[in-house]
Amino acid sequence: MTLTLNYSYRIYPDSKQEAMLDQWLEICRRSYNYALRELKDWIASRKCPVDRCSLESEYIMSAEYPFPSYHPQQNQLPKAKKVFPELAKVSSQVLQTNVRRLHDAWDFFRNRGFGFPRFKKYGQMKSLLFPQFRGNPLTGASPVLGVSPRRNWRGWHIKRPKVGKVQINLHRPIPNGFVIKQVRVIKKAKGWFAVISIQSDITLPKIETPFGHPLGLDVGLNSYLATSDSYLEKGRKFFKTEHRRLKVLQRRLSRKQKLSNNYEKARKKVEKQHNHIAFKRKDYQFKLAHKVCDMGDSIFMEDIDFRTMAKGFLGKHTLDAGFGQFRDILKYVCKVRGKYFGLVDHRGTSQTCPNCRAEVRKSLTDRFHVCQECGYGVDYFVDRDVASAQEICNRGIETTTLGLRGKETVCQVEVSGVMSLDNWRRGIPLWAEISRRESGSPRYTA
Repeated sequence: MTLTLNYSYRIYPDSKQEAMLDQWLEICRRSYNYALRELKDWIASRKCPVDRCSLESEYIMSAEYPFPSYHPQQNQLPKAKKVFPELAKVSSQVLQTNVRRLHDAWDFFRNRGFGFPRFKKYGQMKSLLFPQFRGNPLTGASPVLGVSPRRNWRGWHIKRPKVGKVQINLHRPIPNGFVIKQVRVIKKAKGWFAVISIQSDITLPKIETPFGHPLGLDVGLNSYLATSDSYLEKGRKFFKTEHRRLKVLQRRLSRKQKLSNNYEKARKKVEKQHNHIAFKRKDYQFKLAHKVCDMGDSIFMEDIDFRTMAKGFLGKHTLDAGFGQFRDILKYVCKVRGKYFGLVDHRGTSQTCPNCRAEVRKSLTDRFHVCQECGYGVDYFVDRDVASAQEICNRGIETTTLGLRGKETVCQVEVSGVMSLDNWRRGIPLWAEISRRESGSPRYTA
Protein backbone atom coordinates (compact mmCIF):
# COMPACT_ATOMS: atom_id res chain seq x y z
CA MET A 1 0.00 0.00 0.00
CA THR A 2 1.38 3.39 -1.00
CA LEU A 3 0.72 6.75 0.57
CA THR A 4 -0.14 9.54 -1.89
CA LEU A 5 -0.11 13.22 -0.98
CA ASN A 6 -0.72 16.36 -3.03
CA TYR A 7 1.37 19.44 -2.33
CA SER A 8 0.35 22.74 -3.92
CA TYR A 9 2.98 25.37 -4.77
CA ARG A 10 2.96 28.73 -6.47
CA ILE A 11 5.02 28.90 -9.68
CA TYR A 12 6.24 31.95 -11.58
CA PRO A 13 6.65 31.34 -15.33
CA ASP A 14 8.17 34.13 -17.38
CA SER A 15 6.23 35.86 -20.17
CA LYS A 16 7.37 33.39 -22.82
CA GLN A 17 6.54 30.33 -20.71
CA GLU A 18 3.19 31.80 -19.72
CA ALA A 19 2.27 32.41 -23.37
CA MET A 20 3.26 28.82 -24.15
CA LEU A 21 1.12 27.43 -21.33
CA ASP A 22 -1.85 29.53 -22.44
CA GLN A 23 -1.43 28.17 -25.96
CA TRP A 24 -1.30 24.62 -24.62
CA LEU A 25 -4.51 25.14 -22.67
CA GLU A 26 -6.30 26.34 -25.79
CA ILE A 27 -5.02 23.41 -27.87
CA CYS A 28 -6.09 20.96 -25.16
CA ARG A 29 -9.51 22.59 -25.05
CA ARG A 30 -9.98 22.11 -28.79
CA SER A 31 -8.78 18.50 -28.71
CA TYR A 32 -11.12 17.81 -25.78
CA ASN A 33 -14.08 19.25 -27.69
CA TYR A 34 -13.11 17.33 -30.84
CA ALA A 35 -13.02 14.03 -28.94
CA LEU A 36 -16.32 14.83 -27.26
CA ARG A 37 -17.90 15.68 -30.63
CA GLU A 38 -16.84 12.29 -31.97
CA LEU A 39 -18.35 10.60 -28.93
CA LYS A 40 -21.64 12.47 -29.26
CA ASP A 41 -21.87 11.78 -33.01
CA TRP A 42 -21.43 8.05 -32.39
CA ILE A 43 -24.20 8.10 -29.78
CA ALA A 44 -26.52 10.24 -31.94
CA SER A 45 -26.13 7.94 -34.94
CA ARG A 46 -27.37 4.99 -32.90
CA LYS A 47 -30.03 6.41 -30.61
CA CYS A 48 -32.80 6.77 -33.24
CA PRO A 49 -34.93 3.82 -34.45
CA VAL A 50 -34.61 2.76 -38.08
CA ASP A 51 -38.19 3.76 -38.96
CA ARG A 52 -37.93 7.43 -38.03
CA CYS A 53 -35.38 10.25 -38.23
CA SER A 54 -33.99 12.72 -35.77
CA LEU A 55 -35.34 16.27 -35.65
CA GLU A 56 -31.82 17.43 -36.42
CA SER A 57 -29.40 16.12 -39.00
CA GLU A 58 -27.09 13.44 -37.68
CA TYR A 59 -23.94 11.89 -39.07
CA ILE A 60 -24.39 8.44 -40.55
CA MET A 61 -21.72 6.07 -39.27
CA SER A 62 -21.11 2.54 -40.34
CA ALA A 63 -22.36 -0.21 -38.08
CA GLU A 64 -18.80 -1.54 -37.85
CA TYR A 65 -17.47 1.79 -36.64
CA PRO A 66 -16.20 1.10 -33.09
CA PHE A 67 -17.14 3.09 -30.05
CA PRO A 68 -14.66 5.99 -29.62
CA SER A 69 -13.30 4.88 -26.25
CA TYR A 70 -10.08 6.08 -24.65
CA HIS A 71 -7.61 3.76 -26.37
CA PRO A 72 -8.87 4.25 -29.96
CA GLN A 73 -8.89 8.03 -29.55
CA GLN A 74 -5.46 7.97 -27.92
CA ASN A 75 -4.07 5.90 -30.80
CA GLN A 76 -5.43 8.47 -33.28
CA LEU A 77 -3.35 11.29 -31.79
CA PRO A 78 -0.21 10.62 -33.93
CA LYS A 79 -2.33 10.70 -37.10
CA ALA A 80 -4.14 13.82 -35.92
CA LYS A 81 -0.82 15.65 -35.53
CA LYS A 82 -0.27 15.32 -39.28
CA VAL A 83 -3.66 16.87 -40.00
CA PHE A 84 -3.43 19.48 -37.22
CA PRO A 85 0.26 20.47 -36.85
CA GLU A 86 -0.47 22.63 -33.79
CA LEU A 87 -1.00 19.47 -31.73
CA ALA A 88 2.74 18.78 -32.01
CA LYS A 89 3.43 21.88 -29.91
CA VAL A 90 1.96 20.17 -26.83
CA SER A 91 3.65 17.32 -25.02
CA SER A 92 2.24 13.98 -26.15
CA GLN A 93 1.56 12.81 -22.61
CA VAL A 94 -0.39 15.98 -21.85
CA LEU A 95 -2.65 15.28 -24.84
CA GLN A 96 -3.16 11.69 -23.72
CA THR A 97 -4.16 12.73 -20.20
CA ASN A 98 -6.49 15.30 -21.75
CA VAL A 99 -8.37 12.52 -23.57
CA ARG A 100 -8.29 10.49 -20.38
CA ARG A 101 -10.05 13.33 -18.59
CA LEU A 102 -12.93 13.18 -21.06
CA HIS A 103 -13.45 9.45 -20.61
CA ASP A 104 -13.23 9.75 -16.83
CA ALA A 105 -16.13 12.19 -17.06
CA TRP A 106 -17.96 9.77 -19.38
CA ASP A 107 -17.48 6.85 -16.97
CA PHE A 108 -18.64 9.02 -14.09
CA PHE A 109 -21.77 9.94 -16.06
CA ARG A 110 -22.56 6.30 -16.76
CA ASN A 111 -22.19 5.30 -13.11
CA ARG A 112 -24.15 8.25 -11.77
CA GLY A 113 -26.81 8.46 -14.47
CA PHE A 114 -26.65 12.22 -15.07
CA GLY A 115 -24.07 14.89 -15.83
CA PHE A 116 -23.18 14.27 -19.49
CA PRO A 117 -19.79 15.82 -20.42
CA ARG A 118 -20.08 19.30 -21.89
CA PHE A 119 -18.08 21.25 -24.40
CA LYS A 120 -15.58 23.64 -22.86
CA LYS A 121 -15.84 27.27 -23.86
CA TYR A 122 -12.89 29.56 -24.44
CA GLY A 123 -10.92 29.94 -21.21
CA GLN A 124 -12.60 27.06 -19.37
CA MET A 125 -9.63 24.70 -19.67
CA LYS A 126 -7.62 25.53 -16.57
CA SER A 127 -5.13 22.71 -15.97
CA LEU A 128 -2.50 20.54 -17.64
CA LEU A 129 -1.35 17.19 -16.30
CA PHE A 130 2.22 15.93 -16.67
CA PRO A 131 1.83 12.24 -15.71
CA GLN A 132 5.44 11.10 -15.29
CA PHE A 133 9.08 12.18 -15.20
CA ARG A 134 12.36 10.40 -15.79
CA GLY A 135 13.96 11.93 -12.71
CA ASN A 136 13.29 14.50 -10.04
CA PRO A 137 11.82 17.59 -11.78
CA LEU A 138 12.78 19.86 -8.86
CA THR A 139 16.19 21.45 -9.14
CA GLY A 140 17.84 23.89 -6.78
CA ALA A 141 19.92 24.27 -3.66
CA SER A 142 18.99 22.52 -0.43
CA PRO A 143 17.20 24.66 2.16
CA VAL A 144 19.62 26.58 4.34
CA LEU A 145 19.27 25.97 8.06
CA GLY A 146 18.46 29.05 10.08
CA VAL A 147 17.00 30.89 7.06
CA SER A 148 13.30 31.73 6.98
CA PRO A 149 11.13 29.64 4.63
CA ARG A 150 10.31 32.78 2.62
CA ARG A 151 13.92 32.96 1.48
CA ASN A 152 14.60 29.24 1.16
CA TRP A 153 12.46 28.87 -1.94
CA ARG A 154 14.57 31.22 -4.02
CA GLY A 155 16.65 29.32 -6.55
CA TRP A 156 14.25 26.36 -6.84
CA HIS A 157 12.86 25.42 -10.25
CA ILE A 158 10.58 22.74 -11.61
CA LYS A 159 11.42 21.30 -15.02
CA ARG A 160 8.74 20.23 -17.48
CA PRO A 161 8.92 18.92 -21.04
CA LYS A 162 9.07 21.62 -23.76
CA VAL A 163 8.55 24.33 -21.13
CA GLY A 164 11.88 24.26 -19.38
CA LYS A 165 12.66 25.36 -15.85
CA VAL A 166 9.99 27.38 -14.06
CA GLN A 167 10.61 29.16 -10.79
CA ILE A 168 8.64 27.62 -7.92
CA ASN A 169 7.92 28.78 -4.39
CA LEU A 170 8.92 25.62 -2.52
CA HIS A 171 7.58 26.84 0.81
CA ARG A 172 7.81 23.33 2.27
CA PRO A 173 10.27 20.66 1.13
CA ILE A 174 9.32 17.24 -0.20
CA PRO A 175 9.56 14.75 2.72
CA ASN A 176 12.26 12.13 2.68
CA GLY A 177 11.19 8.82 1.17
CA PHE A 178 8.64 10.37 -1.21
CA VAL A 179 8.93 10.32 -4.99
CA ILE A 180 7.28 12.79 -7.36
CA LYS A 181 4.86 10.90 -9.60
CA GLN A 182 2.99 13.60 -11.49
CA VAL A 183 2.51 17.37 -11.65
CA ARG A 184 -0.65 19.26 -12.53
CA VAL A 185 -0.25 22.88 -13.60
CA ILE A 186 -3.31 25.00 -12.79
CA LYS A 187 -4.09 28.49 -14.00
CA LYS A 188 -5.99 30.73 -11.61
CA ALA A 189 -6.74 34.41 -11.52
CA LYS A 190 -4.15 34.97 -8.80
CA GLY A 191 -1.43 33.20 -10.79
CA TRP A 192 -0.09 29.77 -11.75
CA PHE A 193 0.07 26.83 -9.35
CA ALA A 194 1.65 23.38 -9.47
CA VAL A 195 0.00 20.50 -7.60
CA ILE A 196 2.73 17.91 -7.08
CA SER A 197 1.59 14.36 -6.37
CA ILE A 198 4.11 12.44 -4.26
CA GLN A 199 4.09 8.78 -3.24
CA SER A 200 5.89 6.65 -0.71
CA ASP A 201 5.84 3.04 0.43
CA ILE A 202 5.10 4.20 3.96
CA THR A 203 2.13 2.29 5.32
CA LEU A 204 -0.09 4.26 7.65
CA PRO A 205 -1.86 2.26 10.36
CA LYS A 206 -5.46 1.73 9.38
CA ILE A 207 -7.46 3.04 12.32
CA GLU A 208 -10.84 1.30 12.32
CA THR A 209 -11.68 1.58 16.02
CA PRO A 210 -11.70 4.70 18.20
CA PHE A 211 -9.18 5.20 20.95
CA GLY A 212 -8.04 7.77 23.46
CA HIS A 213 -10.02 10.89 24.23
CA PRO A 214 -13.33 11.13 22.30
CA LEU A 215 -14.46 14.46 20.91
CA GLY A 216 -17.82 15.37 19.41
CA LEU A 217 -18.14 18.26 16.96
CA ASP A 218 -21.16 20.35 16.07
CA VAL A 219 -20.95 22.92 13.29
CA GLY A 220 -23.22 25.90 12.94
CA LEU A 221 -23.53 29.52 11.90
CA ASN A 222 -23.64 31.16 15.34
CA SER A 223 -20.55 29.25 16.43
CA TYR A 224 -18.59 27.79 13.55
CA LEU A 225 -17.54 24.84 15.70
CA ALA A 226 -18.52 23.57 19.13
CA THR A 227 -16.83 20.62 20.82
CA SER A 228 -17.99 18.31 23.56
CA ASP A 229 -15.25 19.81 25.78
CA SER A 230 -17.09 23.16 25.76
CA TYR A 231 -14.79 24.83 23.25
CA LEU A 232 -16.53 27.33 20.99
CA GLU A 233 -15.01 28.59 17.75
CA LYS A 234 -16.34 31.95 16.69
CA GLY A 235 -18.49 31.94 13.57
CA ARG A 236 -16.67 33.03 10.40
CA LYS A 237 -18.26 34.65 7.36
CA PHE A 238 -15.63 34.67 4.65
CA PHE A 239 -17.84 35.84 1.80
CA LYS A 240 -19.65 38.50 3.80
CA THR A 241 -16.46 40.16 5.03
CA GLU A 242 -15.15 40.47 1.46
CA HIS A 243 -18.50 41.16 -0.16
CA ARG A 244 -18.15 44.94 -0.18
CA ARG A 245 -15.07 44.82 -2.39
CA LEU A 246 -16.69 42.19 -4.60
CA LYS A 247 -19.78 44.38 -5.15
CA VAL A 248 -17.61 47.26 -6.33
CA LEU A 249 -15.73 45.05 -8.79
CA GLN A 250 -18.92 43.46 -10.13
CA ARG A 251 -20.51 46.87 -10.59
CA ARG A 252 -17.51 48.02 -12.61
CA LEU A 253 -17.68 44.84 -14.68
CA SER A 254 -21.35 45.39 -15.53
CA ARG A 255 -20.54 48.79 -17.05
CA LYS A 256 -17.90 47.47 -19.44
CA GLN A 257 -18.63 46.48 -23.01
CA LYS A 258 -18.57 42.71 -23.35
CA LEU A 259 -15.64 41.04 -25.11
CA SER A 260 -13.58 44.23 -24.87
CA ASN A 261 -10.12 44.48 -23.28
CA ASN A 262 -11.45 46.52 -20.36
CA TYR A 263 -14.17 43.92 -19.80
CA GLU A 264 -11.55 41.16 -19.61
CA LYS A 265 -9.45 43.16 -17.13
CA ALA A 266 -12.47 43.78 -14.91
CA ARG A 267 -13.52 40.12 -15.14
CA LYS A 268 -10.08 38.99 -13.96
CA LYS A 269 -10.33 41.29 -10.95
CA VAL A 270 -13.66 39.73 -9.99
CA GLU A 271 -12.16 36.27 -10.39
CA LYS A 272 -9.19 37.24 -8.22
CA GLN A 273 -11.53 38.37 -5.46
CA HIS A 274 -13.37 35.04 -5.58
CA ASN A 275 -10.01 33.22 -5.41
CA HIS A 276 -9.03 35.30 -2.40
CA ILE A 277 -12.23 34.33 -0.58
CA ALA A 278 -11.80 30.63 -1.42
CA PHE A 279 -8.13 30.60 -0.36
CA LYS A 280 -8.97 32.37 2.88
CA ARG A 281 -11.68 29.86 3.72
CA LYS A 282 -9.59 26.80 2.90
CA ASP A 283 -6.58 28.04 4.87
CA TYR A 284 -8.75 28.63 7.92
CA GLN A 285 -10.35 25.19 7.67
CA PHE A 286 -7.00 23.40 7.47
CA LYS A 287 -5.72 25.25 10.54
CA LEU A 288 -8.95 24.51 12.42
CA ALA A 289 -8.75 20.82 11.46
CA HIS A 290 -5.25 20.54 12.94
CA LYS A 291 -6.45 22.38 16.03
CA VAL A 292 -9.28 19.88 16.48
CA CYS A 293 -6.86 16.96 16.10
CA ASP A 294 -4.78 18.44 18.93
CA MET A 295 -7.84 18.34 21.21
CA GLY A 296 -8.83 14.68 20.86
CA ASP A 297 -7.95 11.27 19.49
CA SER A 298 -11.36 10.09 18.24
CA ILE A 299 -13.35 12.70 16.31
CA PHE A 300 -17.10 12.35 15.70
CA MET A 301 -19.25 14.51 13.41
CA GLU A 302 -22.80 14.46 12.12
CA ASP A 303 -23.60 12.47 9.00
CA ILE A 304 -25.66 15.25 7.46
CA ASP A 305 -26.17 16.40 3.87
CA PHE A 306 -25.21 20.07 4.00
CA ARG A 307 -26.76 20.61 0.57
CA THR A 308 -30.16 20.33 2.26
CA MET A 309 -29.18 23.02 4.76
CA ALA A 310 -28.14 25.29 1.89
CA LYS A 311 -31.70 25.26 0.52
CA GLY A 312 -33.13 27.05 3.56
CA PHE A 313 -33.45 30.74 4.30
CA LEU A 314 -29.85 30.73 5.57
CA GLY A 315 -28.54 29.08 2.44
CA LYS A 316 -26.17 31.91 1.52
CA HIS A 317 -24.45 31.81 4.91
CA THR A 318 -24.38 28.00 4.89
CA LEU A 319 -22.59 27.93 1.55
CA ASP A 320 -20.24 30.63 2.78
CA ALA A 321 -19.24 28.51 5.79
CA GLY A 322 -18.36 25.51 3.62
CA PHE A 323 -19.17 22.81 6.19
CA GLY A 324 -18.92 19.98 3.65
CA GLN A 325 -15.43 21.04 2.63
CA PHE A 326 -14.40 21.31 6.27
CA ARG A 327 -15.62 17.77 6.96
CA ASP A 328 -13.59 16.42 4.03
CA ILE A 329 -10.51 18.35 5.17
CA LEU A 330 -10.91 17.12 8.75
CA LYS A 331 -11.23 13.53 7.56
CA TYR A 332 -8.03 13.89 5.54
CA VAL A 333 -6.11 15.51 8.41
CA CYS A 334 -7.27 12.79 10.83
CA LYS A 335 -6.02 10.12 8.44
CA VAL A 336 -2.61 11.73 8.04
CA ARG A 337 -2.18 12.38 11.77
CA GLY A 338 -3.37 8.95 12.89
CA LYS A 339 -6.68 10.00 14.45
CA TYR A 340 -10.01 8.21 14.29
CA PHE A 341 -12.81 9.94 12.39
CA GLY A 342 -16.41 8.74 12.51
CA LEU A 343 -19.88 9.92 11.50
CA VAL A 344 -23.03 9.54 13.59
CA ASP A 345 -26.75 10.00 13.02
CA HIS A 346 -27.65 13.70 13.03
CA ARG A 347 -31.34 13.40 13.83
CA GLY A 348 -32.32 15.00 17.12
CA THR A 349 -28.85 15.84 18.39
CA SER A 350 -29.91 19.37 19.41
CA GLN A 351 -33.19 18.14 20.96
CA THR A 352 -31.66 15.51 23.27
CA CYS A 353 -30.10 15.98 26.67
CA PRO A 354 -26.54 14.60 26.58
CA ASN A 355 -26.65 13.76 30.29
CA CYS A 356 -29.90 11.79 30.75
CA ARG A 357 -30.80 11.36 27.03
CA ALA A 358 -34.29 12.78 27.54
CA GLU A 359 -35.95 14.83 24.81
CA VAL A 360 -35.62 18.58 25.32
CA ARG A 361 -37.43 20.57 22.66
CA LYS A 362 -35.72 23.82 21.65
CA SER A 363 -36.35 26.41 18.97
CA LEU A 364 -33.66 28.31 17.09
CA THR A 365 -34.01 31.23 19.52
CA ASP A 366 -33.12 29.01 22.51
CA ARG A 367 -29.34 29.24 22.73
CA PHE A 368 -28.89 27.41 26.04
CA HIS A 369 -29.69 23.86 27.04
CA VAL A 370 -31.84 23.29 30.16
CA CYS A 371 -33.08 19.81 31.03
CA GLN A 372 -35.94 19.50 33.54
CA GLU A 373 -35.44 15.74 33.87
CA CYS A 374 -31.94 15.66 35.31
CA GLY A 375 -31.29 19.34 35.96
CA TYR A 376 -28.43 19.58 33.51
CA GLY A 377 -28.09 23.24 32.56
CA VAL A 378 -30.17 24.60 35.46
CA ASP A 379 -27.28 25.70 37.68
CA TYR A 380 -24.83 25.96 34.79
CA PHE A 381 -25.19 27.75 31.49
CA VAL A 382 -24.71 25.06 28.86
CA ASP A 383 -24.50 26.33 25.31
CA ARG A 384 -26.94 24.70 22.92
CA ASP A 385 -24.19 23.81 20.43
CA VAL A 386 -21.98 22.35 23.17
CA ALA A 387 -24.83 20.13 24.35
CA SER A 388 -25.39 18.97 20.77
CA ALA A 389 -21.67 18.17 20.43
CA GLN A 390 -21.82 16.18 23.67
CA GLU A 391 -24.76 14.18 22.31
CA ILE A 392 -22.79 13.53 19.11
CA CYS A 393 -19.94 12.25 21.25
CA ASN A 394 -22.35 9.99 23.15
CA ARG A 395 -23.65 8.49 19.92
CA GLY A 396 -20.13 8.01 18.62
CA ILE A 397 -19.21 6.12 21.79
CA GLU A 398 -22.34 3.98 21.64
CA THR A 399 -21.83 2.93 18.03
CA THR A 400 -18.19 1.98 18.58
CA THR A 401 -16.18 -0.21 20.92
CA LEU A 402 -14.80 2.45 23.22
CA GLY A 403 -14.84 0.67 26.58
CA LEU A 404 -17.92 0.46 28.81
CA ARG A 405 -18.87 4.08 28.59
CA GLY A 406 -21.63 3.43 26.07
CA LYS A 407 -23.29 0.91 28.40
CA GLU A 408 -23.33 3.46 31.19
CA THR A 409 -25.10 5.91 28.88
CA VAL A 410 -27.71 3.26 28.04
CA CYS A 411 -28.48 2.86 31.72
CA GLN A 412 -29.36 6.54 31.87
CA VAL A 413 -31.81 6.10 29.01
CA GLU A 414 -33.58 3.27 30.77
CA VAL A 415 -33.85 5.22 34.02
CA SER A 416 -34.66 8.69 32.73
CA GLY A 417 -34.08 11.40 35.29
CA VAL A 418 -31.88 9.28 37.57
CA MET A 419 -28.25 10.45 37.48
CA SER A 420 -26.20 7.27 37.45
CA LEU A 421 -23.23 9.00 35.83
CA ASP A 422 -22.64 12.66 35.12
CA ASN A 423 -20.72 12.60 31.86
CA TRP A 424 -20.63 16.31 31.22
CA ARG A 425 -19.63 18.70 34.04
CA ARG A 426 -18.19 21.46 31.90
CA GLY A 427 -21.01 23.96 31.99
CA ILE A 428 -20.55 27.66 32.75
CA PRO A 429 -21.21 28.52 36.43
CA LEU A 430 -24.18 30.77 37.02
CA TRP A 431 -22.14 33.39 38.85
CA ALA A 432 -19.61 33.49 36.01
CA GLU A 433 -22.29 34.10 33.39
CA ILE A 434 -23.96 36.84 35.47
CA SER A 435 -20.64 38.63 36.04
CA ARG A 436 -19.81 38.29 32.34
CA ARG A 437 -23.07 39.92 31.32
CA GLU A 438 -22.65 42.77 33.81
CA SER A 439 -19.07 43.49 32.69
CA GLY A 440 -19.78 42.97 28.98
CA SER A 441 -16.81 40.60 28.59
CA PRO A 442 -16.80 37.88 25.92
CA ARG A 443 -18.41 34.51 26.60
CA TYR A 444 -16.53 32.21 28.96
CA THR A 445 -15.77 28.65 27.81
CA ALA A 446 -14.62 25.98 30.19
